[in-house]
Amino acid sequence: MEWLKEPERHFPPHETLKHFNDGVCVTYIQEKAGLSQSTISTYLTNMEKCGLLISTRHGKWSYLKRNEKTIKEFTDFLT
Repeated sequence: MEWLKEPERHFPPHETLKHFNDGVCVTYIQEKAGLSQSTISTYLTNMEKCGLLISTRHGKWSYLKRNEKTIKEFTDFLT
């Protein structure tokens, strides 16, 4: 989640899109984390189901970005 807060600082833009408007390519997240594809997929899917991440597909690539609205609502609830 911290990496996705400032994606341009932690990831290269995908060679096709050249921007982070739709988030970071899942492949890049998996490579940076150094965990297996299945482990990362499970973590990211669960965070998406909870509403913490927003997923967008472009062709065969999936991109994820933080859902800042839900994150703010959650932190407000905790405080």
